Amino acid sequence: MEFAIVDIETTGGAPKHGGITEVAVLIHDGESIIREYQTLLNPEQAIPTYITGLTGIDNFMVRHKPTFAAIQEELWELLHDRVFVAHNVSFDFGFLREAFLKVGKELKTPKLCTVRLSRKVYPGMSSYSLGRLCESQKIQIEARHRAMGDAKATAILFDRMIKSDYQIINQALKKNTGEAFLPPNFPHSKFKEIPTSSGVYYMLDEHSKVIYVGKAINIRERFKNHFSGQLLPKLKQKLKNEVYDLKWELTGSEFMALLFETLEIKRLWPKYNSASKLPKRMFGLFHYEDNSGYGRLQVSKITKFFKPIESFFSMEEANTFLKTGIKTYGLCPKLCGLRKVNCDSEEDMKCEGACDFSENPKEYNKRLAEFMDKIKASQKEVLIKLEGRSPDETAYCMFERGMLSRFAFLANDQISEDIPSQLDLVTQVPETFYILRQFIHQINPEQIMVLETS
Repeated sequence: MEFAIVDIETTGGAPKHGGITEVAVLIHDGESIIREYQTLLNPEQAIPTYITGLTGIDNFMVRHKPTFAAIQEELWELLHDRVFVAHNVSFDFGFLREAFLKVGKELKTPKLCTVRLSRKVYPGMSSYSLGRLCESQKIQIEARHRAMGDAKATAILFDRMIKSDYQIINQALKKNTGEAFLPPNFPHSKFKEIPTSSGVYYMLDEHSKVIYVGKAINIRERFKNHFSGQLLPKLKQKLKNEVYDLKWELTGSEFMALLFETLEIKRLWPKYNSASKLPKRMFGLFHYEDNSGYGRLQVSKITKFFKPIESFFSMEEANTFLKTGIKTYGLCPKLCGLRKVNCDSEEDMKCEGACDFSENPKEYNKRLAEFMDKIKASQKEVLIKLEGRSPDETAYCMFERGMLSRFAFLANDQISEDIPSQLDLVTQVPETFYILRQFIHQINPEQIMVLETS
């Protein structure tokens, strides 16, 4: 069995869009290095300055070097019939596999990751980066972050590991071990612990900081799909490089998992949940009384300082609602903020004279109060009963104005008649409104209780 020990330098990014600037291959026959290959490559794209700062490879150095297509036959001969070995093998293999696909070849060689092997041979280290491993093993890296320098250091490390316990090679190469797709710093033993139930999961970096929060019907399968699928390759590569651990909370149902995920993203602000961090813009219908004693309504963006009498997810939705109220209760469009001029100058919507003071404020405010009472009456609180995380408990969620306001998992033998008092308050976020609207029709009506507002 022969091994191709590989290291590459790239322009950064994901394999589909990044380019290779340097490649080094060392052929190891199980006893020693028998062949070496190294070349700079023209990546056919600009090299970012931060990459030049890391590797020392700049655009001038590679402008007259061969492209990947020019050396692909020689490189294919070195790789295609040998075991592909690299430190964080998914990175190097991913770039080379993509480069070969562009020239009509598919690289399908067995792979070994020296990060994973070193975790077995040298357990308990705080870091398994190439630099830290070589430092601990007193292996000198001749040129850090250059392909041949890192490849030679990896080869020495690999040579020591297989000569100390060659069986780790056979074990690692066994099919269906479940390790091929896993991030290099994530132990396979941990993967086996991941539940196959519904819940929320937290990806942690080497400092135990949460970098991603997700939800799943099957947490283990969803975690696997993060790294074995083709979706979002840039995010996949970032997570693969940074995730060291996983934690989870079971929720008993997909609906509860979606709600809890939303709350946790808002609480933790994980850096790779950037799309979910963006707050949904909401609009509110606000009430106030002017200096003349007339009640006024105004649609505006919701802020944390003022509570609206009703909430909407767009200005158009709010204005449509308000126009219906104006027509039904004979309110003044000007005093409701829909126009700047008095009603007698417009033909479409007119009032009883409040905008020119010909109607008494008390009479006008009486109709306005009827409209506001109708709004209040429609804002019932909803309590939803869901399956718990085990047969011995039940989950309850309470919604106010369509948004989650309270929830808890309650032991069946401790549920009181006043269920809302047993639930925990949560910060209301707009996303839970969409989740409720998405799932409400899938919930049995017997699980839903409409509560009277106080």
